[in-house]
Amino acid sequence: MTGSVLEVDLDRFASNLARVRAAVAPAELMLVVKNDAYGHGVDAVVARARREGVRWFGAFDLMTGARVRTGAGGDARIFVWIADTPEQVAAAIDLDLDIGVGDRRLLDDVAARRGDPRPARVHLKIDTGLRRNGVRPEEWSEFVSVAAAAERAGSLVVEGIWSHIAEASDEDDDVARSRFEQALEAAETAGLRPRWRHLAASAAAFARPEFRYDIARVGAFCYGIRPAGGPDEAELGVQPIARWVAPVLEVADDVVRLDVGSRDGLFSSLASRADVATPGGSRRLLTVSGATSEVAAWPGAAVGDRVVVYGGAGRDEETATSLAETIDSIGEEVAVRVSPLVPRRYRGLR
Repeated sequence: MTGSVLEVDLDRFASNLARVRAAVAPAELMLVVKNDAYGHGVDAVVARARREGVRWFGAFDLMTGARVRTGAGGDARIFVWIADTPEQVAAAIDLDLDIGVGDRRLLDDVAARRGDPRPARVHLKIDTGLRRNGVRPEEWSEFVSVAAAAERAGSLVVEGIWSHIAEASDEDDDVARSRFEQALEAAETAGLRPRWRHLAASAAAFARPEFRYDIARVGAFCYGIRPAGGPDEAELGVQPIARWVAPVLEVADDVVRLDVGSRDGLFSSLASRADVATPGGSRRLLTVSGATSEVAAWPGAAVGDRVVVYGGAGRDEETATSLAETIDSIGEEVAVRVSPLVPRRYRGLR
């Protein structure tokens, strides 16, 4: 083996899908596959998910949506929430994608497509407090009235109402859900009858049944990625589906050099703070350079041995989340030293 490799276990992925679907039922699972399926390879992930019966995919952007359409076939439902020009809207309609609409300008662009034999399928987004995007509550009544008029004119069909929540606390999320309920009522008053309501992502979909509605958008848990500071994978009933493996390049005295470095995405700040899984047991990561890294040696270490950077089978081995938490804590320590007056929520790499 030359260079590090991310090995993805699609059977584990299928097992996670079954667990997630059972957990969010009776809501339907929307498998989120943004960022190349969280780095696991969107083509293989989508193909296996279709085999397992997944029908909805959250693709984030038009490029990913097009790729999912190729792999998932014509009967899959693919939701994109970044399509912000008339050209992207037209392309999304050509690909038979569901389009997230969270501002008046985009709604007007979609509504202007009168006479198109394929009206756009849209999901209207209310901003329930996260402030990522979406229509502000004070502008929502007018927004849904315009959408209802466009639906009557035949330029679009309002398939869904949706939002993101912060998942910062139960209290904040309860406020967000109240705003979502008010938005649903206003949409109904305007004459809209959306088939799909979706508010929850991974954490809320598992922990808060009242947040599930008709669709739960789940990404991380399907890949076995636990939330930072949250329950571990065993508690969630999922398993990491990927492990990052690097070969040994050189053995010198008490140090082993690995064929993985910062150019591959291994943060140099993890040196002396994280462990890797070797054939001789857990060893401390000593240094990380551009192309290679070094770890403490073990008896019998040899060139070609495989070392797991994260994602091994053992409970004591690193995961993608544990490494991210380590990186985050380093950033927070730096922030504390620089300015102890910075609020905690603004420190680090959040």
